[in-house]
This record gives sequence, structure tokens and C-alpha cells, in this order.
Amino acid sequence: MLRFNPGYNTFDYDSYTVLFSDVEEPNLFRPLFPYHEVPRIAFNHRLVPMKMPKEIWITDTTFRDGQQAMPPYTVKQIVDLYKMLHRLGGPQGVIRQAEFFLYSHRDQDAVHEILSLGYRYPEVTGWVRATKKDLALAKEMGLKETGILTSASDYHIFLKLRKTRREALDDYLGVVKDALEVGIIPRCHLEDATRADFYGFVVPFAYELMRLAEESHSPIKIRVCDTLGLGVPYPGVCMPRSVPGLIYGLQYYAGVPSEWLEWHGHNDLFLVTANAVTAWLYGCSAVNGTLLGLGERTGNPPIEALIVNYLQLRGNEAKVDTTVITEIAEYFEKELGYPIPPHQPLVGRLFNATSAGVHADGLLKNEEIYNVFDTEKLLRRPIQLALTDKSGLAGIVLWVRQHVGLGEKEPLTKEHPGVRRIYEWMMEEYEKGRITQISEGEMVAQVRSHLADWLKENGYDL
Repeated sequence: MLRFNPGYNTFDYDSYTVLFSDVEEPNLFRPLFPYHEVPRIAFNHRLVPMKMPKEIWITDTTFRDGQQAMPPYTVKQIVDLYKMLHRLGGPQGVIRQAEFFLYSHRDQDAVHEILSLGYRYPEVTGWVRATKKDLALAKEMGLKETGILTSASDYHIFLKLRKTRREALDDYLGVVKDALEVGIIPRCHLEDATRADFYGFVVPFAYELMRLAEESHSPIKIRVCDTLGLGVPYPGVCMPRSVPGLIYGLQYYAGVPSEWLEWHGHNDLFLVTANAVTAWLYGCSAVNGTLLGLGERTGNPPIEALIVNYLQLRGNEAKVDTTVITEIAEYFEKELGYPIPPHQPLVGRLFNATSAGVHADGLLKNEEIYNVFDTEKLLRRPIQLALTDKSGLAGIVLWVRQHVGLGEKEPLTKEHPGVRRIYEWMMEEYEKGRITQISEGEMVAQVRSHLADWLKENGYDL
């Protein structure tokens, strides 16, 4: 069929027509997912165009998916974290929505308290199963939008729900209609979309949703859920694992607008952030994540990673406050007792630390050489140094510079005899079999002992 595509201003030829496929047996894509072996990535070398939306944003699921990886938060902790999300996202709402479980009294109390704050962003949304009972709960809470679980793959429809595709489709559409009738914007969560029959179920379902949206004059949103982290961002990958293909296909074949599309990923195969950014690039306005990436199993796209990628793509006209990332990390460790892995990007205690002498030597000359950006300004996290047998003379000089200064009257260099004596002491420690880094207390003692005259000459006190 030849049709004019106003999005690309070209005539497109496509023989595909939307056709629901109600199969008798589940399609489990066994060549791609053999189960007793690592999944396969298959290529058909078909490329789809990149079409980044005019506006992109982040949505949060810390209080829904994130809750599935942590002990239950108290109401105060939920409100505290929500306030930090509000500040992090800035006045224009780069973090636009936050979704909540609604089932426990604690979650309901937290939602009520958050709504009382009166913040525009992040907007509070719910998450419910595809039942009238759950939908009524969202209505009672006064929410304008809620996510609805609409499992998409035959793994879920046949093996979990014990239904046919037709039965599942009819049930989902029924609940969506119920939501529209009570004035709630439905957000259909296509669970396990990266193992679903895209052309036989996903596109026909999305097409029906868009027809309902047109009839009801109401948005109907779609969240594409990579439930097991099987999506891949590479060009030319076969469906249903292709993130570009999923996003492009929902727009092209089902007519879903970018602003009604949202990506929700998991990190089972280490591609969670790359997949999220790819979803943005190929036409998805919203990308869903959690603080620190904490979520079911391996977790979701980290909000802090999404913020940094947003800034790389769009700059900071939205006035995002990146320093809040460090406050959030400190809150998780001190208030929630969660030990952040020390080398986790952006939030780990040692994420911008070095112990390599060659790096320390470069940092002495100009910190831009080995720092990804001005971490002190943007995160309130100055470059750190972990002194070991690999740090060299440059590491000692850098440590002194960070703790007391370089020295105005006598700049400290690697040639200073005191620096050499500290280095010899360090190496002797490791030659004796030491395997731990040099502590701050040890360095203070060494600097006071071997650089006492230099400290006095420059007016320093350590």
C-alpha cells in the first residue's frame, strides 16, 4: 500500500495490515530463547529511522518497581525521596511522573501526604492489575492516571494467565474502557514485550487502544516493558528484541504518538541504560527508571544515569539540579542503610577516585585529563585519590594538594625529598605484603613527619 507519511514527508510503501493473530499454541520464539542456553540475538539487517521526539522526559518507579528490591520504605522516607526527585527534575519537570503501589495503608498514606505538597512534578500515578477492583482503588485515591498491567507475551498470556490471546485482549480493552469511563488516563504496561508476538498481538492491541483514544478523546498511553532485560539497542536486530524496532513499529504501524509512549527496562543483560536512551532516540518520549537503578532482580535504568544522558542529549535549559544526585546517594546509605557499591557510576564513594600514578600525574597538570566532567561543581564530589603501590610520587603530591594545597611559597613537586621519603615508606609497606590502600590517618602522619618544614613554610596545618 502506498501512503504519504507526514512524519517523514515521503511516500511509504508497506504491504503490512494490522491483523490480530489468535493462535492455539503459544509462540515462545524458541530459536531466540532456548532457555537452557543464553538467548540469541538474531539479525535481519532491516534498519528503521531514528526519530527523536521534540520533547523527552523521565518517569520514576522507585516506589513501585524499586520497592520490590528494598525493605518497605516508611512514609517519611517515601516523602523525603519524592521531594529529592522533585528538586532533581527541576522546575520544568524533566522527571515528570512517579508511580506508586496503592495496596498498603503505608503506600496510601504516602500518596496522600505527597499530594498535599502540591508539587506539579513529578505527577503521582498508580499501578494496578487489569481488574475493576484495582481500578476503583486508583479512582478513590484521586489519581488522574494509572498504569494497568497488560501482559503481552505468550509466556504470560498462555503460561501465567492461562488464557488465549483473544481472551486477554478483550479483558484488557474492557478495563481500559472502565478507566476512561471514570475519567482516569490508562497507561497500558505491555509486560514482556521483548518476547511478545509484535505483529500478531502487540500492534493489533496498540491499534485498538488508539481507536479507543480517538473515540473517547482521551490519551491512552503505552509502556513498553522489557521485563527480563532482553531488549537490544543494535541496528538490524530481529523482532521482538529490537528496541528501535519496537518503538518505531508502535508509531508506524499502530499510530501511537511519541508522547504516549514510555520505555521500561531491566538490567539482566547489562543493557538497561543503553536501551533506555535508544528508546528516546527512536521516538519514545518517556523513559522509566528508579533511584540508583534499584528494582526487581537486576533493577531498572538508574534515574541518575537517565538525568546525565538527558543532559548529554538536550543540555540544561530545564535547570536540572544534578547536585541532588549526591544527596540521594547519601540518603540511601545513611538513612536507608543501603551500601552503594563504591565504584558505581555517579553515586559510588570511589566513582571518580584513582589510584594509578599515571592518572594522578595527569590530574596534577589538569584535572580535565582524567575526570569525565567537573564532578565537584555538578555533583559536589571532588576527584578522590586512593593511595596504593600503583599511585607513585604523583599520587602523593595530588593527595597533599587535595588536603592542604599546592603551596604558594614553595610549590610541592615530585622532586621534593619529603615526597620521596613518603613514597619509599609506602613501597616498603607493600613489599612486606600489604594489600590494603593507605589510610587518611597514615598519610596525615607521614606528611607531618616528612613535610613538616614545607607545611610551616607555606603556612599550612594538617
